[in-house]
Amino acid sequence: MMKGGFEVVHATLDMIQPHREPIWDFASVGFPTTSVAAAAVSSIPRQSLENRCINLERNELSDWVEQVTKKLIDDLPAQNTDTDDHHSSTLQAPADIPMVCEDSFPPSLLGDFRPRKTVTSSDFDELQWSNVNGGNDRGLSRLDEQGLSLITLLLECAVAISIDNLGEAHRMLLELTQMASPYALSCAERVVAYFAKAMSSRVINSWLGICSPLINYKTVHCAFQAFNNVSPFIKFAHFTSNQAILEAFHRRDRVHIIDLDIMQGLQWPALFHILATRMEGPPHVTMTGMGSSMELLTETGKQLSNFAKRLGMSFEFHPIAKKFGEIDITMVRLRRGETLAIHWLQHSLYDATGPDWKTMRLMEQLGPRIITLVEQDLSHGGSFLDRFVGSLHYYSTMFDSLGAYLAADDPNRHRIEHCLLYREINNILAIGGPARSGEDKMKQWRSELAARNSFVQVPMSSNSMAQAQLILNMFPPAHGYRLVQGDGTLRLGWKDTSLFTASAWTSHISR
Repeated sequence: MMKGGFEVVHATLDMIQPHREPIWDFASVGFPTTSVAAAAVSSIPRQSLENRCINLERNELSDWVEQVTKKLIDDLPAQNTDTDDHHSSTLQAPADIPMVCEDSFPPSLLGDFRPRKTVTSSDFDELQWSNVNGGNDRGLSRLDEQGLSLITLLLECAVAISIDNLGEAHRMLLELTQMASPYALSCAERVVAYFAKAMSSRVINSWLGICSPLINYKTVHCAFQAFNNVSPFIKFAHFTSNQAILEAFHRRDRVHIIDLDIMQGLQWPALFHILATRMEGPPHVTMTGMGSSMELLTETGKQLSNFAKRLGMSFEFHPIAKKFGEIDITMVRLRRGETLAIHWLQHSLYDATGPDWKTMRLMEQLGPRIITLVEQDLSHGGSFLDRFVGSLHYYSTMFDSLGAYLAADDPNRHRIEHCLLYREINNILAIGGPARSGEDKMKQWRSELAARNSFVQVPMSSNSMAQAQLILNMFPPAHGYRLVQGDGTLRLGWKDTSLFTASAWTSHISR
């Protein structure tokens, strides 16, 4: 096993415990004195071990959403044996274990559905009561009648929007916004409240012909850190990517990292620590941080520089307050002999990179030794109804996972749902999409990279798998998180739904 395989996690277990203060308030990064098992147990708030708004053994909201959205299609798509052509895979794992290794994944249940032009309320009513009164409901009968009715009305509203029946959609949205609250005990009601709000924005934008999203980046970043504290998803993205980058930097003395959306730079202290303690000595590290706010980029650069200085590591930071797909190669300060890594943690909060084709072209020109890519298993392409169906299933699962861990009145849960998940839903349904951006969005970046002659996939190593499993062990199996390895990727999901996929790539002309 390569030296440093577990050190990235062990050296920073104290940094990934739930905490209230920003990560930069830690005076230093030390090795924990407690065992990994003890750290894992202590990291779980005592209250979270109790039952919350849902029974932890069932996945009723996202299961029911998956079934009811099937009424939007005429026929199931043909089986696709190419596992890279789908984007919202179902995790095939035994119900009694949190992790399983698989060589392949079944096609998406929702990703390639083509909706009918008209769907009547009777269609939804028929499915609703057939599931409640019998059949393969997997516990769906426990959903209260109000929750079922709300989601049924939401689906009918989506169909109305998809056929430009905005008057009827407006009528249903008025009803939904009066009936559903984002503070409700029911996960179903919370999901409907946020989806209805996003769809209301969509209708208003369609009427007025304008769409101008305003983003408070500080609020987003605070919510992002709260999400990191209570969920394994961000830690999974950070530590699996760090391990791939660490292996690509082995015995390299000058390295350069380009982070396509650096935010607060929470990912990098862990990597800096292990680079600074390498047997062959620390490399000179250059980091290019991309983002929309020069103020935030400058602050992130100062924090990272201070951290590197405490470690005795040579470091320089270059902020670029532009989107990666909107710059040219001359703006990246590359030096001869540098080993280049590009990191991209994708999200749906806002457009972080600009036009996809320009992003791809610039990565080809840069020829990085490693590209670490963490994707949401969610497509932004296709029609409005395509995006609605995929996002409803995806975010129902996300809300379920939070409901299994946090109380309904937990302020962090509301912050995450309101400032992160709702913003993503709004971006997908009210702002995003080819009709608004004027460009075709890549359905799945892994497929696009594989199709290019410029890139080849680097399988995620056993060390990356071990680190991901170590992070997952911080959460009891009853909370439902699952880890799957296959096709050179690592996937993390909740219950049977894959939510995030990590992969690594290299360029044929890598530096």
